Amino acid sequence: MTLYLAKRADLVRFFAARTSSPGEAEDIVQDIFLKLSSVDDTGIENGAAYLYRLGSNVMLDRARARRRATVRDDAYYRTHRTGQPVGEDEADLPSPEARLDAKQRLDRLVRSVEALPPQCRRVFTMHKFEDRSYAEIATLLGISRSAVEKHMITALKRLSEHKP
Repeated sequence: MTLYLAKRADLVRFFAARTSSPGEAEDIVQDIFLKLSSVDDTGIENGAAYLYRLGSNVMLDRARARRRATVRDDAYYRTHRTGQPVGEDEADLPSPEARLDAKQRLDRLVRSVEALPPQCRRVFTMHKFEDRSYAEIATLLGISRSAVEKHMITALKRLSEHKP
């Protein structure tokens, strides 16, 4: 603790030069004091080097904490103020016109699927949306695998005629 008191002014100057903030330097030196008060310094060979290393670690920890706080605060702001989920930049989002166009194409596709004959529609939705195999569909509907294939061909042919 004697070495700390002797080096305190030097430590403040050293960290003020590194952080460009006398207040930040004072906080770092205070943190050094707190850490020293809980350490057994009998095994330390070079006390001055230890003080500067301890202070450098404190300075890095504080910088990392500020970075984490900035990221956290930015995420909060983006989510709660703009309604935009974190991780999505505005540049990555489609334009309003592209979203409207996609919605209209989806609506036309849904209408086309709904216009399929009932059995053909069931086969198509079971295969494409429920991810069932042709064999499973054949068993569930009580029809042959060949009939399932024919329904899928009909559905795909009609949907390919669908204008995007």
